[in-house]
Amino acid sequence: MRLPGRLAPATPSRLARSGLARLALIALAAGSLAGWLAPGPASAATAASAATAAAAGLTGASAQITAATLSPRTSAPSGVHALGAALENEQTGQLLWSRAASTKRPIGSITKVMTALVVLRAGDLNRELTVSPAALNYTREYDGSSAGLHAGDKLTTEQLLEAMLVPSGCDAAYVLASAYGPGIPAFVAKMNALARQLGLGRTHFANADGLPVPAEDSTYSTPADLLVIARDAMTYPVFRAIVAAHRIALPAGPGHHAYIWHTTNQLISKYPGIIGIKTGSTLAAGYCLLFADQRSSGILIGVVLDSSSTSRAVSFTDAEQLLNWGFG
Repeated sequence: MRLPGRLAPATPSRLARSGLARLALIALAAGSLAGWLAPGPASAATAASAATAAAAGLTGASAQITAATLSPRTSAPSGVHALGAALENEQTGQLLWSRAASTKRPIGSITKVMTALVVLRAGDLNRELTVSPAALNYTREYDGSSAGLHAGDKLTTEQLLEAMLVPSGCDAAYVLASAYGPGIPAFVAKMNALARQLGLGRTHFANADGLPVPAEDSTYSTPADLLVIARDAMTYPVFRAIVAAHRIALPAGPGHHAYIWHTTNQLISKYPGIIGIKTGSTLAAGYCLLFADQRSSGILIGVVLDSSSTSRAVSFTDAEQLLNWGFG
């Protein structure tokens, strides 16, 4: 796994021995300025390089230039198109790389991860809920993605979590929010209260599904905040099992129709180690992906926001680029 600080920086004592060395370091940073200002992937400075810059007396932009110069292999993954992105070590919470990590952006159906988290914290996953006509009407009215639920069907909370997270059913999210609020406004209030509890000061939810209601940017978050939500949700085994599923088949039962749900995450079963998590898209959000990958060396969690306005595939290739770099 690629971790910050792989390249050994010059030590403060050596830099202190020669004023000339200090001037040379600053000159090197200045010489990199044109390239740093040119459009291209943003990068997070590694811990070791940042320490070197501080030892040299450099701060701000100069410190970032120095870090990129001293650590060219770890300065940034290549080929990431997302306007906002982040990658972290799940076990340590260490941020490995980010772009616009604190910038608020619409997140589409990634919202459903927080919906699931509120429900999981409430518990009672065997609770039986009835699919209401209102859930189907709402999904049709706002052209939301659907799990194809039938009005009157009785499904457990866990089954509705599957319907919400795998095929990204807004109908399932509506049923869950209505029951666990109770009522949509009360449930959304719980989502925002949990966001505050988790310290997410740049996240706000207007609904339980991420649809652009009442406006395109009513629900928003940041790459950094989404990593916190994902890390919390992935502590629940049932959540991990659901978001890692490629296909879920629910046979017909006494109170419900048969259902087959396919994941919207095209990396499941196609990219090594992928164990989730959630796709998202609206016109304002573009194509987004919150993802996790498990290897023998550990688990990386990442997110890409607005990878493309026209192609979902770009969000998947962005995630692949980040993971190739992170595990490289």
